[in-house]
Amino acid sequence: MEYESKQEVLERRRELEQEITAMLEEVGSEFSLQDVTDAIYNETEEDDMTGIIAMFDRGGDASELSNILELITDAWNYFPHKLLNGRSPAEILAQNQRSGEDEFNNHGINRLEIKE
Repeated sequence: MEYESKQEVLERRRELEQEITAMLEEVGSEFSLQDVTDAIYNETEEDDMTGIIAMFDRGGDASELSNILELITDAWNYFPHKLLNGRSPAEILAQNQRSGEDEFNNHGINRLEIKE
């Protein structure tokens, strides 16, 4: 995930909403976009992502599962989380890029430094 402006994050979120809706329809899921965003927002454990994957899983091949995982990972990064005060990881990264603050440290996540 690259550092992006808040506007770019919101644009990507809108794209993901369309992609999620299309994928749910494609796999014949009984779940909705709202179900997916609610699960992301209210996540409390690592297993919550597994529950989201199950919303899309119809027992397809490895290629389909790969597409589902990519979509869910993007959604996880671009949709708001209650634990992040209603913001997404991408929004926090964008804010940190602008402000120089490292809010991830407040949540027990450390930024990696790349040394050349």
